[in-house]
Amino acid sequence: MVVILMGVAGSGKSTVGAMLAHDFDCDFHDADDLHSASNLDKMQRGIPLTDNDRRPWLAAVRALIDRYLNSGADTVIACSALKQAYRATLVRNTDDVQLVFLKGSFDVIAQRLALRHGHFFDPALLRSQFDALEEPLDAMVVGIDGTPTEIVAAIRAQLVTPR
Repeated sequence: MVVILMGVAGSGKSTVGAMLAHDFDCDFHDADDLHSASNLDKMQRGIPLTDNDRRPWLAAVRALIDRYLNSGADTVIACSALKQAYRATLVRNTDDVQLVFLKGSFDVIAQRLALRHGHFFDPALLRSQFDALEEPLDAMVVGIDGTPTEIVAAIRAQLVTPR
């Protein structure tokens, strides 16, 4: 099974994803690691990515998902997947790919980003992420007001355990 944790920057995808993967004893991947150097440069300079910028990145994330599905191995992937069209590229079979939306308010996430250091994402881009966000209708929705441990527990309570 592949679990995709989605949401805007600062929602806790990487932290929660790594913890969830540890609990399930499976691999964890941060889709940000698959961005091109030019995409990372744009985000560092506070320039929002376009759909064209994201297209090769989404293809790379989809290839990663396919690799796990084809091997039968489990993984957790942190990926913003803000728009329905992006999720349609990533999630083709909901039996083997489960989407979890980490949902939080702009104010809570802005506070988190203000405390984060050493990350490529310019916090000024947060508004553009919320503007682009199309909340999923087909995902598990988990609020992010709790601690990472509480968020992982909420996901585990609703998620079918990987093989």
